[in-house]
Parts: sequence; C-alpha cells; structure tokens
Amino acid sequence: MSNQCEIRLSGSGGQGLILGGIILAEAALNDGKNAVQSQSYGPEARGGASKAEVIISDNDINYPKVRECDILLSLTQLACDEYLHTLKENGVLVIDESVKTPDRDDIKVYSLPILKTASEKIRKPMVANIVALAVINQITKVTTKESLEGAVLKRVPRGTEDINTNALKEGFNLVNA
Repeated sequence: MSNQCEIRLSGSGGQGLILGGIILAEAALNDGKNAVQSQSYGPEARGGASKAEVIISDNDINYPKVRECDILLSLTQLACDEYLHTLKENGVLVIDESVKTPDRDDIKVYSLPILKTASEKIRKPMVANIVALAVINQITKVTTKESLEGAVLKRVPRGTEDINTNALKEGFNLVNA
C-alpha cells in the first residue's frame, strides 16, 4: 500500500491557489517524495472558481488527478460546497473562518482566520495562499517546514520574500494558537 496524500486547494480565482499547489508539490520534491500538480480555473480568472490539486507519494503515482482527497482547503463557501463531497472519510478539511462548518462528523475540520490573517496581520491579502499552505503543513506535516519555506522563497515574486516568510510564520502560528 502506497503512502500517498491527495490534496485539493480550492477557492476563487486570484487567491493564488495555483501557485500554492506548485509550491506544495515542489516542497514535496525537495523532501525526496514524488509529486504531481494540476489545476483548473473557472471561466473568470479572478473571482471564478479555482482549484489546484497535488498528489504526494513515497512511491510511484499512477494517476495524476485527485479523485477523493485526504486534505481539502476551501477559502470560499462556494468552493467548500462544490468540493466537500470529494473529501474522504477521516479526511482533513481546512476552511477559512468565513466558510460555514459543514455538517459532517466523519472528518476533522479546522476553521481558521486565513484570509483575515493575510489582510489584517500581514496587510497583504494576496498572501492568503501562503498562510493556508503553512496551516496545512502544520496540521498534516505533509512536507517539512524547511522544504516548504525553500519552495515558497523560490517561487514568490522577487522583493516579496519577507512578506511571504511572515505569511508562513503567521500560518504556522494559527495552528499553534
């Protein structure tokens, strides 16, 4: 049996979830694991539905798409409503505090102020994706902190490294609080 983790990052276009998926896959590769990443956008680039999928495995990955996810991130209510049914029993759901906690007792739910942390603590709403990656990583340990930080610093636009490092720190702190 392969040690494989299927992750779906969902929200609206413009929240940086595609970049988030790329960063998460790269962090897994940095840890010596196999990873595949894919994404889809709604018809609008900003504001439409957006999802990124990452599969991380210690072994070969036979199918590159997420069917049932182990971890689901939903930053919007629409995304949660659309993808909740794809979360496995005993899966982990990470939602922004603005999303209504679903009525499912077979999953672990973490409702945290991801968007508020990005916009109010860091004063940069566009780093919500990085806050969310830190939250997911802190909860699941799907990659090492060092690999995640390295992948973030490699992929974010030049000149935003400090802001994104701060976003990681705040995301880790949300789970520890």
